[in-house]
Amino acid sequence: MRGELPEVLGVCGAGTMGAGIAQLGVGCGMRTILYDPLPEALERGAERVRKGIEKWRENGRLSPEQADGALALLETTSELERLAPCELVIEAAPEQLELKHDLFRRLSAVCAPHAVLATNTSSIPVTQIASAASNPERVCGMHFFNPAPLMQLLEVIAADQTGERALAVAFATGRQMGKHVILAQDGPGFLVNRCGRPFNGEALRCLQERLATHQEIDRIVRLGGGFRMGPFELMDLVGVDTGYAVARSFAELSFGEPRWRPSPIQARLVAAGRLGRKSGRGFYDYSQERYRPPDPEPLEPSGGEGTALVIEGDGAVANGLRERARRAGFDLRAEGPGELYIYAGAGTAQPLRGGAPAAVLLAGPSLAARGETQAIGFHLVPPLDNAQLVELAALPTAPGFAKQAIESAFRALGFHHQWVDDAPGLVLGRIVSQLVNEAAFALGEGVGSAEDIDAGLELGLNHPRGPVRWSEEIGPAHALAVLDALFEERREERYRAAPLLRRAVALGRGLRELSQPR
Repeated sequence: MRGELPEVLGVCGAGTMGAGIAQLGVGCGMRTILYDPLPEALERGAERVRKGIEKWRENGRLSPEQADGALALLETTSELERLAPCELVIEAAPEQLELKHDLFRRLSAVCAPHAVLATNTSSIPVTQIASAASNPERVCGMHFFNPAPLMQLLEVIAADQTGERALAVAFATGRQMGKHVILAQDGPGFLVNRCGRPFNGEALRCLQERLATHQEIDRIVRLGGGFRMGPFELMDLVGVDTGYAVARSFAELSFGEPRWRPSPIQARLVAAGRLGRKSGRGFYDYSQERYRPPDPEPLEPSGGEGTALVIEGDGAVANGLRERARRAGFDLRAEGPGELYIYAGAGTAQPLRGGAPAAVLLAGPSLAARGETQAIGFHLVPPLDNAQLVELAALPTAPGFAKQAIESAFRALGFHHQWVDDAPGLVLGRIVSQLVNEAAFALGEGVGSAEDIDAGLELGLNHPRGPVRWSEEIGPAHALAVLDALFEERREERYRAAPLLRRAVALGRGLRELSQPR
């Protein structure tokens, strides 16, 4: 052991994840012993490691000499006893508690007392797994993200029994492998998967309420929020059955927490065998070459042509729209009469005299709850620099000329549009507000730090920004207004605001500041 860095690494399980971890081990100079009881699985795993090292050689990450040296460090075995020399063993076996318990009991007898035993579980509490070890203080979680050789994040989990030395070894190993390492306390989903749950969960709820179709929701999230994939594309990629199993696990481990309740839509698709890409059909049909049309090219603000536009309100949305209006050539006014009216502040807009077409930011109650029978609702999530799409909503009483005028105005401001049904925050506002809320719950419960939450979702889940950064962009008051309006209109506990979020708004401070240790 070089300080806290192991010289001999063991990996239990030669599947995709185990082979990826073994590749990382040999790639950073550790003698690595890959174990699997099935010889054919072991050979497939070893071949994955060899191919992975060859890719590193081809792209210049390793020189030919370094690649040869890395491959020479790989050993394979189908006998668990061969892991005796290992100073760190990372278990990457299937997500079955009894199987993991058996492995940790046997590893406790095989490995030296100072050896650290880590689990790569993504859903089973590490505390439960550690209980099978003879000295559970040496057990921790090391949650790699798939594919392990490419993803930059490693989540280290401290079980109730975990000692400081086990954490030190896990951190040192992760950093040696080139990972950004974050620390999470044990609990459902740990830090990253827990804080990322609303991305899928709230999207499913929007679909269940028929706020928009799954294709429209994905389009809004990509173009409006800057995400690489929409939630339904992501669920298909991961596997609808896998996501459903994880959702049921969350619900069970949390004793029925409403925020983490599985969706009946997931259950229905699984029952129908529509499991996503792996079955050829999930939310999308993959029998065609393209399962969805390509996204349109971004628009530039233009075409205002001196039209009198009034934008009222303070904050990031109002200021961002004013900047675009200037670039588009509108005759921008702060108040008074105009040909078009956009209210982008908090509270309820006062309709202009003369009946000019009006758009109202739905960062709070819905159009129906506001009594806005003539106005058009809209929502944007700041920052607006890279936002390409605005969501629009209207009640049946809204005049057609107002819908067309507001649609054209936003196009001139540089936005594609998507019509959805009326609701607080519309689609993206609901998803982002719930991401912020879950982060506030996690911060308040001491599950992780603001920096680790943001790094976890950005590096582990490829979000364009973490939820604490989202709260800083939109403002805690914006997120709270959406959540409180949803709670008022839906009367569901899933929309109750985290105490830390409510405190941040009351004190006029940010989540990051309030979460600092006292």
